Amino acid sequence: MNDARNVTLSTAVFVLLCFFLPWLQVSCAGLKDSASGLDLARETSPSLWIIPLVMLAVVGVGLIRSVWERLPAVFAITSIVGGGLSAYLMYRERLRRGEPSGLITTFWTAWFWLGLVASLLVSGIALWFYSKVDKK
Repeated sequence: MNDARNVTLSTAVFVLLCFFLPWLQVSCAGLKDSASGLDLARETSPSLWIIPLVMLAVVGVGLIRSVWERLPAVFAITSIVGGGLSAYLMYRERLRRGEPSGLITTFWTAWFWLGLVASLLVSGIALWFYSKVDKK
């Protein structure tokens, strides 16, 4: 069970890191720019601030030894909800931006996709972790 906790914590830290890396690249007539999750949260989508907050919550709960030893359900539920909520917010942001058209070309970077997949992994591994915990 300790391995699942370590993988969940590592993946949550990776999602947190991806939040600060470029998510979106825009080019228009030879000019290029990029925006990280932080930039998007600051400028257009304040709900994206939830992503680093829930990932910090997952890491915080996971690092408190008494929580994951005595109350593994708290760690599992925090991770399942945090990972799912992060993945939802990231995907919603992608849908909100729509398809590129005309002169302006936009594409989502590998950091965005890796962060999205890692968010889903946080939830999936935590769900697996919780299903393996001995119920008393």
